[in-house]
Amino acid sequence: MSRYRPPSKPASPYITPEGRDKLMAELRYLHDTLRPDVTKALSAAAAEGDRSENAEYIYRKKQLREIDSRIRYLVKRLEVVKAVEQKPADLTRVFFGAWVELEEVATGTVERYRLVGSDEIDLDKGWISIDSPMARALIKKQEGEEVVVQRPKGSATFDIVRVQYEPFAVDSGQA
Repeated sequence: MSRYRPPSKPASPYITPEGRDKLMAELRYLHDTLRPDVTKALSAAAAEGDRSENAEYIYRKKQLREIDSRIRYLVKRLEVVKAVEQKPADLTRVFFGAWVELEEVATGTVERYRLVGSDEIDLDKGWISIDSPMARALIKKQEGEEVVVQRPKGSATFDIVRVQYEPFAVDSGQA
């Protein structure tokens, strides 16, 4: 049996300006603060003697590899992403960056999502990837339309209650 797996489809290059700024801040922190600190700790651990049995040295080498790997990823990703600065011409339809309020037809539960880039996903905030099945079903739809979404536990039907390009006002503990 082969271990080959076809490469995954690349994530969409879109990101919000806030998301881009967050990635850039992470890159600066890793490069300017964390990496120098870990390098100092690695040097101190290396000076202790036998490196083959030095747990601190082994741990710091591993930590440095992980930091370098993340830095490489962020540099490559920031070269590719395109920050979507402007709102779409038609504010009644769902596009990238929209906040959408949905009501599930079967249960009547209300769900709120924001369509963001794959680097910004935060399920606690309701931020979903533009590449997700839910977002793909919502794109170009408008308030009042019904949307069928294929989910792992089966399909679900939603009514689009509200579409806006500013955060929802906080009411009943949801944002």
